[in-house]
Amino acid sequence: MMIKLLQPLTSSLSSNRKMRYPLFSLVREHNILFLRGFMILLLSCITIQLNFCISNIPSSLKALPLEGYLSFDEVGLSHAARDFGNRYHSQPMALLHPKSVSDIAVIIKHIWNLGPSSQLTVAARGHGHSLQGQAQAHGGVVINMKTLNIPEMQIYAGEFPYVDVSGGELWINILHETLRYGLAPRSWTDYLHLTVGGTLSNAGVSGQAFRHGPQISNVQQLEIVTGTGEVVNCSEEHNGELFHSVLGGLGQFGIITRARILLEQAPTKVKWIRVLYADFTAFIRDQEQLIYMENAFDYIEGFVIINRTGLVNNWRSSFNPQDPVQASKFKSDGRTLFCLELAKYFKLEGTQAVNQEVEKHLSHLNYIPSTLFVTEVTYVDFLDRVHISEVKLRSKGLWDVPHPWLNLFIPKSKIHKFAEVVFGNIVTETSNGPVLIYPVKKSKWDNRTSVVMPEGDIFYLVAFLASAVPSSSGPDGLEHILNQNKRILEYCERAHLGVKQYLPHYNTQEEWQAHFGPQWEVFLQRKSVYDPLAILAPGQRIFQKAITFS
Repeated sequence: MMIKLLQPLTSSLSSNRKMRYPLFSLVREHNILFLRGFMILLLSCITIQLNFCISNIPSSLKALPLEGYLSFDEVGLSHAARDFGNRYHSQPMALLHPKSVSDIAVIIKHIWNLGPSSQLTVAARGHGHSLQGQAQAHGGVVINMKTLNIPEMQIYAGEFPYVDVSGGELWINILHETLRYGLAPRSWTDYLHLTVGGTLSNAGVSGQAFRHGPQISNVQQLEIVTGTGEVVNCSEEHNGELFHSVLGGLGQFGIITRARILLEQAPTKVKWIRVLYADFTAFIRDQEQLIYMENAFDYIEGFVIINRTGLVNNWRSSFNPQDPVQASKFKSDGRTLFCLELAKYFKLEGTQAVNQEVEKHLSHLNYIPSTLFVTEVTYVDFLDRVHISEVKLRSKGLWDVPHPWLNLFIPKSKIHKFAEVVFGNIVTETSNGPVLIYPVKKSKWDNRTSVVMPEGDIFYLVAFLASAVPSSSGPDGLEHILNQNKRILEYCERAHLGVKQYLPHYNTQEEWQAHFGPQWEVFLQRKSVYDPLAILAPGQRIFQKAITFS
């Protein structure tokens, strides 16, 4: 009778074996049933423990002594789950609105004390201008850095001027405040409605970088909250390892809560110039010549223009052609053209001298003469030019769309090869967003920071800043742009161009390791010291928090 009951469970055995070894068969089936039961019980315990931990986390967070507050409402959490890239959406468990640095330290220290059994992570979010969810924390805590307004902005206007600002302060606010003292930061990004902590965690690059370096080269001191909740003041001389780690560190080693930014005497006016080239070699040669000329221009950027017509006419609303008759005869005819954009800063009383300087420097360049366009604007209007475009796009509902941007650092030695293939075969038009290309000097960058740079004394920033039209299946659609980006990256890899991503994005640690190359071991060591549980910036997908069950 016992053998008959076991028969359905042992149908794969021959009847002879069943008859010869009934006891063995019974024991084995008993063991299998025991193991199954044990595994079910173990998984149930793990699930119960996870559910118990998760259900208790909000109440433990709510009990923390904060000057600011935590919010758990769906509207706020949904907002924190989105960014400018508008492609990745990871909802946090809570949103911290800190009033003080202590609030940030308390949250991180609490999560640190929970140990590796907690799934909680922390991400600092400024203006939300990240592209691929880098400032998101799925099921964790997102810190709204813009509410961190203590200490207030302090400006020192002495022989070596600087400003002390919160890590959550917008650069546009720093510009307006420092201008009251006739001062301004030396290095900018093209878009000023970003937070200090956000840009310093990457590098902060624009057309001024050839002269003063990126924004991370213009910082004197930082206040950091590390991944263990410790508040640390650091500079090149004091806690230098942490200082250099955090600059360009993608948020992996600490949250920037205060920064001391170097200032210079501010101009009042800007002579803003655009010229076109049909020859890439001349375009590149002139850019490289200009970045080495003393006191030539204060801002130098280039643009690639593919398959666009009527470009010069579009400039006329803001720029004046030097030769209106010749400019009216210029036809782009859908050709690939290269725009050189220059700016010379000056004070009003120096207008005549600046005009003479600009004319002299332009005489050495090899642009198409009929495409010289010039305008004069205030310093603020020039620096805030992208925000003016943002307002226009928002009014048309074209700002909150996917932005599948791709930013690359390319060695000078490979830029012609890159341009020949990418601008010749892969990118067929640039009507859905600008393509920037301009050189920077590595000597203005500090190789002790966490930023990864390509080989060579000069490298180029090439930025594909496309905006995708929702529901479009054409060249302005998201899938087409993502496929184009993929083809560009695959070509760079295949051709061994030594390209490095700026604002990098990878999905595996192996890819990150390849990105950092020889710097990976240093990066790894710094992580183990300043954020050993991998609590910070999980949206970068560099490190995954190890979860253990005790």
